[in-house]
Amino acid sequence: MNGDTAHVMTTLVMAVVAAMGYPSRRSATDLDATPRTTVTFDELSGVRRFNAHTLNYSTLLLEDDRGILYVGARGAIFALNSSDVADGSHRTIHWEASPEKQMDCQQKGKNNKTECFNHVRFLQRLNSTHLYACGTYAFHPLCAAIDANRFMLPSHFEEGKEKCPYDPARGYTGLIVDGGLYTATRYEFRSLPDIRRNLHQRPLKTEESPLHWLNDAEFVASVLVRESRDSPVGDDDKIYYFFTERAGEETTSFFDKSHVARVARVARVCKSDVGGKKILQRKWTSFMKARLVCYIPYYEVLRSVCSLDGGGWASTVFYAAFTLSAQWRTMEASAVCRYSISAVQRAFEGPYMEYQDSTRKWARYDGAVPEPRPGSCITDHSRRKGYNSSQDLPNSVLDFVKLHPLMFEEVKPAGGEPLLVKKSVAYSRLAVDRVQALDGHSYDVLFMGTGDGWLHKAVVVGSGIHIVEEVQVFRDLQPVESLVISHAQRSLYVGAASGIVQVPLATCARYTSCYDCILARDPYCAWDGRACRATATMDSTGLVQDIQSGNKGCRSISGRGSLPWKNRTVLQGDDVLLPCDQRSNLARAVWLLNGSEVLGMGQDRLRVGVDGLLVTDTLPQHSGEYRCYGEERGLQTLLAAYSLTVLPEIPRSPTAATPPHAASQAANDMKVAYISAIVTLVVLCAVLSTVLLYMSCLEKRKGKYVLGEPRPSSVELQTVSANCLRKGHREEEEEEELTYPDGCLRIIPGEAPTAATSPVKELPVAVPPLPPPLPAELTNGMGALPNVLRKMNGNSYMLLQQQEEPLVSPLYSASFTEELSKILEKRKHTQLVEKLDESSV
Repeated sequence: MNGDTAHVMTTLVMAVVAAMGYPSRRSATDLDATPRTTVTFDELSGVRRFNAHTLNYSTLLLEDDRGILYVGARGAIFALNSSDVADGSHRTIHWEASPEKQMDCQQKGKNNKTECFNHVRFLQRLNSTHLYACGTYAFHPLCAAIDANRFMLPSHFEEGKEKCPYDPARGYTGLIVDGGLYTATRYEFRSLPDIRRNLHQRPLKTEESPLHWLNDAEFVASVLVRESRDSPVGDDDKIYYFFTERAGEETTSFFDKSHVARVARVARVCKSDVGGKKILQRKWTSFMKARLVCYIPYYEVLRSVCSLDGGGWASTVFYAAFTLSAQWRTMEASAVCRYSISAVQRAFEGPYMEYQDSTRKWARYDGAVPEPRPGSCITDHSRRKGYNSSQDLPNSVLDFVKLHPLMFEEVKPAGGEPLLVKKSVAYSRLAVDRVQALDGHSYDVLFMGTGDGWLHKAVVVGSGIHIVEEVQVFRDLQPVESLVISHAQRSLYVGAASGIVQVPLATCARYTSCYDCILARDPYCAWDGRACRATATMDSTGLVQDIQSGNKGCRSISGRGSLPWKNRTVLQGDDVLLPCDQRSNLARAVWLLNGSEVLGMGQDRLRVGVDGLLVTDTLPQHSGEYRCYGEERGLQTLLAAYSLTVLPEIPRSPTAATPPHAASQAANDMKVAYISAIVTLVVLCAVLSTVLLYMSCLEKRKGKYVLGEPRPSSVELQTVSANCLRKGHREEEEEEELTYPDGCLRIIPGEAPTAATSPVKELPVAVPPLPPPLPAELTNGMGALPNVLRKMNGNSYMLLQQQEEPLVSPLYSASFTEELSKILEKRKHTQLVEKLDESSV
């Protein structure tokens, strides 16, 4: 057994859905299902949307006969037209939490962005004139009876602590049954989970000692089953509660669950229960709970439950969606199981479990069971013995109920296995409809909302599920929180955080051919010879439908109809893609070339992919007629047709073909030509780089040497006068005040680093007389360095930019040179001034 368990655990880790001792006839792969078609958000049609300036449109109440869809949201209740939720005729009740309650909520450390609001969690019909609504009201729950005709809040509110949870994220379920309010949640701020009845002359709740009947339960759904109708034993109506709770140390008939953290449960109470007289006063005397198994290990977290009554309570079935338990948070998968009411009854009629203090575990109880049977409702058999109500039950029965709330037998799924195990999907909400098909059978259609805003529509066929389509209902990722089906409007209402979406139960016009309509296996749709239409809107005469096999009804087994040919012409050696759009995710592409299947021809240059057929390195023999068929369930549908022409290569010589050795020689000549061209380019680049480098060096040395002329032994000092003839290139307007009237520049002493920072002293008005030219021997070998910084005897001089004016006096150069030569001669006989910024010429 240990070896088998280790093998099973290894398989479980690898596949997540492996079996662990359950009698499944199918593998985990067979339990998975791929949606046949995918409809993205932009491809939706016939969809209507409603949203207002609020969030969390999660509480829905549909009154089909009145044509109203009531929506409870955050801080508001809406009454929508069920035929068109987007027509703008809705009515609104604004029910915001008061500022005082919001402030109190924030002071308790709650989130003022999500929690400190009035989230409407309960909304149902109370009687013929009023609705009953409850909201969290910023962690101070309130309830109100709303006049349905006036549709406005009353002046008086009821305390909601016993009826509604504080936390908007807490699991909660509730029903109004014959005027009584049956709810299940964690009510008070730090209370334990509880199942309670209010608005009744006999309020009840679960027992908390010595054993907690509920262990950190998260409630998912509650269902009323009218078992009193046509009951041969005079049974009572029952309310079933579905939830996930922390597992105790228990060993059941399935396998040892002691390692499982949380388990799924179903509990029940009797509607006529009024509690005990001395023992279990104001407590349930009919509370019992049992394990709900899906026969897939670790799929223990119950997410959603929906029920379907096929005309009588005895035909009631439950559909439940499970996800992986907490230790598998990094993986995403879901399982869907179906349960019959008879399977639930068998579990509650089986043996009990008892908590053993010595082992601190729950184990099967094999002792004596008192009469009448503990936990059962009052029936005709009980009445004949004098037990007309629960208060008449003996103390031994009530004491037994207190200590034995858990049943030994699990509630097993129909067929002993799941209907579906879907990888990479987390189902958050279920809804079910029963449809009469053309073959006379009734089929259950499941609508399964996902945690990322998609909707899966599936039909239950035998012991499996065929997913007809997957539809992206919301563009933004958000979980589907509510699903309600309207038979009158043939619509599905989807509630989520961002709004309400009204989706048609079927969009038959999406199937454009007989084969597409038949292969969809949609019970709402059938082929009438010309189009795929909804079965409920027309006479069934002449309609074609096949839910069981999905391949019968069309005139032939092959949809090889006529399609317009598409011509493709390519040159030999080119690649070409022939697209083929497969609408169905279940179809296989089959390509025929001139009537023969491509894959059977042994041609390695033909590759079939999801986008079409890729022909690589085409040859003339690839020319021909190509047809793409979608093959599904034995049917073939023509999807595309192409006529491909491959043109041969143009010969080099018009008279004769090139011999092989000539072709080889030509190839070698081409290689030599390529190499020669590359070498030539490299040499040209090197020469050009050398020239550019040489020119750059000359540009840097401009002023010291004249290109093409030898350097003179003695250079005339023409720094200023020579530049009076040149044009300035920058900061002309800023330096007008630094020039002489004739446009030449005055020299200002100092260690100025730049022209912009040179200190400008007051310039003299008088101009000195023009001296004769300066002898060359007095220049000290200093050359003229225009526009660059020059140093002489430790002092720096800078030539500022000059104005763009021509030289006025040709003698100015001589006068300036004479003046400067005298100063230089004088400086030969004087010491340098220590303060360089005060030196002068």
